[in-house]
Parts: sequence; C-alpha cells; structure tokens
Amino acid sequence: MRLRLDLAYDGTDFRGWAKQPGLRTVQGELEAALDTILRTTGTSVTVAGRTDTGVHARGQVVHVDLDEEALVRVAGHGRRTPTEALLRRLNGVVDADLRIHRVAEAAPGFDARFSATWRRYAYRIADNETMFDPLRRSHVVAWQWPLDLDALNEASSLLVGLRDFAAFCKQREGRTTIRTLLDFRWTRDDGILVADVRADAFCHSMVRSLVGCVTAVGQGREDAQWAARVMAGRVRPPDVYVAPAHGLTLEEVGYPSDAELGVQAGLARARRSLDTPDPGQVPPR
Repeated sequence: MRLRLDLAYDGTDFRGWAKQPGLRTVQGELEAALDTILRTTGTSVTVAGRTDTGVHARGQVVHVDLDEEALVRVAGHGRRTPTEALLRRLNGVVDADLRIHRVAEAAPGFDARFSATWRRYAYRIADNETMFDPLRRSHVVAWQWPLDLDALNEASSLLVGLRDFAAFCKQREGRTTIRTLLDFRWTRDDGILVADVRADAFCHSMVRSLVGCVTAVGQGREDAQWAARVMAGRVRPPDVYVAPAHGLTLEEVGYPSDAELGVQAGLARARRSLDTPDPGQVPPR
C-alpha cells in the first residue's frame, strides 16, 4: 500500500534532504525511522521537492510504499488505527527538528513528486538592524542594507511565467531548466521582508538565485529590467548573488483532486519546453 506523509523540519543541522553516506539528512533519518518501526530494511520514500543543506520545510510531502501487514503490526492491539500508530511512533523515534504531522493512505495514482502541481517557498529577510532577532537567526537572513519593497516587486514581476531559468539554476546535464513561475511577490510581515515564490517545480538553487538577483534591484544597485536581462541571457553572471540557504522555507505543496492525480503525474514526467502552453489550469492557492 502507499502512504502519504506530511512533515516539517528545521534544516539547520541537516545536510539537505537527499540521503548521503555518513551525513545526517532528512531522507536518511526518516527512512531509518520507518525501518526501525516497521522492522524492515531498505525502505525508500519519494519526496515532493528536495531541499538543500540548511533549507527548512513546513509543508513537505512524501510517499512510501510498504507491506500492509507490516503497517497493521505497528498498531498491535491498541485503539489507534495503523496510520495513527505509525504517526505517533515516528515522532517518538526521530529528533525534535523533524516532525511528521500526518500519515494517511494515499489516494489511487498519488505520487508525492509527480502529482504535485506547484510548490511554494518563502524567503525571509530582516533589512533593518532593529529586526535582527537572534532567536530567528536560523530562519531569517540579516541583510546589511535596506531594501525597497516596491522595487523588489517590480523586478520580481518581470520573471513570472513560463521561462527558461537557466540563469538562476545550477546546471545539471540532461535536466531542463524550463519552469513556470506562478508567483513571485514580496510583502512585509512585522517588519520582516517575505518573498512568496510559487512554481510548478524548481531547479537546483533557483529560489535563492532569484532572491539574490532582485535584491540588487531592491538595494538600488540595478534597475528593475536588469533581472529580466539576466534571465534572458540564460547564463548566471558572476554578479548575481545566491542568497543564503537558511532564509528559505518550503511552505506548501499543491495537488489536484484525487481523480486527476494520475493524469498530473503523467504530465509532470513529460520534458518541458518553451513551446508548452502556459498551464492556466494550475489552481490558485
């Protein structure tokens, strides 16, 4: 059977999501916990979106395929359902910087990665010394220069749409850099600048590069059109700053209705191109 797990983690002490020998990663911790509880070996989970070292998540989603009898054994003769028992036991095994919020049987056709229609990240910056809070230093970037909110939004708006984001991605052979950026806007929340960034998918370091690029506009070092010119060049110039990882949090992953999960998974596996129609059917948040 396939289960869906919704989880959150503080990425500070993790070396990213993906399992790596000898390193503490979110995937490694979660799979080890599942093996311990289910009394299995080699359990493998599929994630909606990998996060880098130091990046946090509030709304991460994974799926795992397992033997139903193994899940039933977790509940034993207790009052909890097997999924409730697994949820409780997982949170009893993993460290406090990783929390599983929900365990449920997945709908038919559900794939945590390929069924997703969008991912939403938030990037948080304190650009005023009065906002430099040591209690939030692992989640909010202390910026040394004031940033203009209107300038940030003007530059960010020019990057929205179906685009080739090669200039904002770490290139990987055989991987496309074409994505649909659905939202890229900035607001202030109790004085903290928050970038809300939503796309059908993201390539490696894309959000941090986007943030680093538009902050040059927010500081007044470049005009708003500069961000669009960088994107059009399809090669990241050396003066585009990649923002620090700890300001970034995966907030939410969006999925279609249960009836459309399998269809969406097939569409997501298809290689993107700039000739692909802009997906107006992507649901709003």
